[in-house]
Amino acid sequence: MTTYSNVETHNLAGTPNIKKPRRYLIRMAIFIAIAIAITAFLYPQIQTAFFANPLLNGLIILVLIFGILFIFRQVFMLSGEVNWTQSLRRLESTQPTARPPRLLAPLATIIHDSKGPVRLSAMTMNTLLDSVSARLDEGRDISRYLINVLVFLGLLGTFWGLLETVDSVGGAISTLNVGGGGDFARIFDELKLGLEKPLSGMAVAFSSSLFGLSGSLILGFLDMQAGQAQNRFYTDLEEWLTSITRFTSSGSAIATDGDQSIPAYVHALLEQTGESLNNLQRTLARNEDKRGSAENSLISLSERLAALTDQMRTEQDLMVRLAENQTELKPVLERIAKSGETAGLDQASRNHLRNLDVHMVRLLEESADGRDHVVQEIRSDIKLLTRTIAAIAEESRRG
Repeated sequence: MTTYSNVETHNLAGTPNIKKPRRYLIRMAIFIAIAIAITAFLYPQIQTAFFANPLLNGLIILVLIFGILFIFRQVFMLSGEVNWTQSLRRLESTQPTARPPRLLAPLATIIHDSKGPVRLSAMTMNTLLDSVSARLDEGRDISRYLINVLVFLGLLGTFWGLLETVDSVGGAISTLNVGGGGDFARIFDELKLGLEKPLSGMAVAFSSSLFGLSGSLILGFLDMQAGQAQNRFYTDLEEWLTSITRFTSSGSAIATDGDQSIPAYVHALLEQTGESLNNLQRTLARNEDKRGSAENSLISLSERLAALTDQMRTEQDLMVRLAENQTELKPVLERIAKSGETAGLDQASRNHLRNLDVHMVRLLEESADGRDHVVQEIRSDIKLLTRTIAAIAEESRRG
């Protein structure tokens, strides 16, 4: 038994799951059960037809049984292949895989010979798929040949019975003597004796045809189910191999003008060059994405600066109007103070004017602080914009 304990298969863990052909086996078993039930129900008639020509009909039944067993074996063999792939996907470092498969023997050899993660080339994948397809078609050819053999045996029995019938009818007619005004009862008895052999030949013909066509019908249905199971297995296998295949950008085999394959090292070099170009293309795409993000950030920053500029203009206009109001208010306050001194304002009015003066001074101080705060925010945003532009320029030089 071959083991694969030294193979790293972590890249196979996420491969598509190859399903077992359990559904098709159930269909085939149900069909065989129905055929057996019909045979049991019609057993007396089938027994009579069988003994019309036991040798030929027995041969037909033997071929039918062999074909049924062969087709079931083909489908059960797919279950073994699926078990091997599942054991390979669950492989641990100290656990051997199941018995090496027959259909996937080339793949088992590749995995056994590899010393790292299994990666197939497109040419190798196509070769493996062609090998599996040829092995599957080989089994299908045998089952189809058995179906044709059943049809042939049925037709052989039919023509054999017809030949016996024609020969017996000729003999019965030639031995029939109706001259001389013989007894009609004796003539009728001779006719009955002469027709027994032709009727026996007809029984051989129809019974052989019945068994042959019925057997071909049974094998045909089983072969159809086996074909569907094999197609499902082939499709799942193709998806599995595709997931572990390394494709090149060319997508086809490369050959020289002399119709000779390029050496392996040149092909490997070309594949490596293609991979490098693909990596470079992905890097350029990522740089383009980063550059687009940087441009979006610059646009957003410009919008924020524009909004901040509008806000500063609004605050500046407000401060100008406030200063103008203060300038206009100062003469009024002076006149009020003078008039208060001349008119002899009371203590409450003086306190009110003093408080008004204090509030005006505080308002001027807060206006100055607000202006300093706005200027500080503008400086911070300008520094941030400068750093962003420098980072973008540095990244562009590296790209």
